[in-house]
Amino acid sequence: MQRLYSLSRVTLRMPPSYIVVAVLLVTLWMMRPNLMNVAILGTFARQVVPLGIVVLGQLLVISSRSIDLSAGGVILLVNYLISSGLLYDRPILQVIPLCLAVGLSVGLLNGLLVGKRRASAVIVTLAVNIVLIGLVEYLANGKPPGDVPDQFRQLYNVRLGTLPAPVIFWFVLAGLMSAFLRRSVFGRFVWSIGSNPVSAHFSGVPVERTVVLAHAISGLMSAVAALVQTSSIAVGSVRFGPELVMNSIAATILGGVVFGRPAQVWGPFVGVLCFALLFVVMTTLGVQEPGKLIVQGLIILLAAVFYGVRSKSNS
Repeated sequence: MQRLYSLSRVTLRMPPSYIVVAVLLVTLWMMRPNLMNVAILGTFARQVVPLGIVVLGQLLVISSRSIDLSAGGVILLVNYLISSGLLYDRPILQVIPLCLAVGLSVGLLNGLLVGKRRASAVIVTLAVNIVLIGLVEYLANGKPPGDVPDQFRQLYNVRLGTLPAPVIFWFVLAGLMSAFLRRSVFGRFVWSIGSNPVSAHFSGVPVERTVVLAHAISGLMSAVAALVQTSSIAVGSVRFGPELVMNSIAATILGGVVFGRPAQVWGPFVGVLCFALLFVVMTTLGVQEPGKLIVQGLIILLAAVFYGVRSKSNS
């Protein structure tokens, strides 16, 4: 009985994403054991790399008692800049910093309005997202801009051994973010705000500045995700991007980061992998898109229930 109680305590402390990914892996192994190898799973994971990079920024703002809904607009704008022909005559080493600067500027604007002006994060970032989407549709005249330069497509298709380069890049970026949060003063500030913002304020933590920086990093991560996403589809678009926003929030919550909880990276990282495996399992079962959305929503709902049970057990 004591062992069962201890096991339940360990399970409740674990992010729901770990449990979900284990269930999905077992299900996939039972249904399609031929898919259970590193090369094939790496290909599945490559499809969610843009989402995973957006999540690295989203977990920062959520841990800072904020939220970022502008990632879709940033992704569309970066995609337009790359595929419209405006930057065709520039080398890729100039295009990439320019696109990163766009994301950083949008994130900084969000942070200043939310952190300094105390405006609602939902309203500000949603408004910025709508403005960016409208700007892209105006510039593109409602039509897909064009093709993406070959250098981007070639980078996306590179493999290092059996794993796609974008997956390795995502893993390294997540590792750097994890180390940054654990070892930097900023990481401790985010941890304090996530635990108790009032206590953090009276303890001398620069709450406003931390929120501004969290949004700036989130905007930067959105631009990085845009570069990967644009390379993956290899064409301009005025449609993709916005769906990543809600999925990034869902993966972050599934990974154990919610309002009032300190930031951590690997739970949301596994949460993103859940989306990749869920897509494969649902496709194997013949579930259509509406069914996939329903299952995705149910998983998030169960995660919310999980947090409620854990909060009661800890009180």
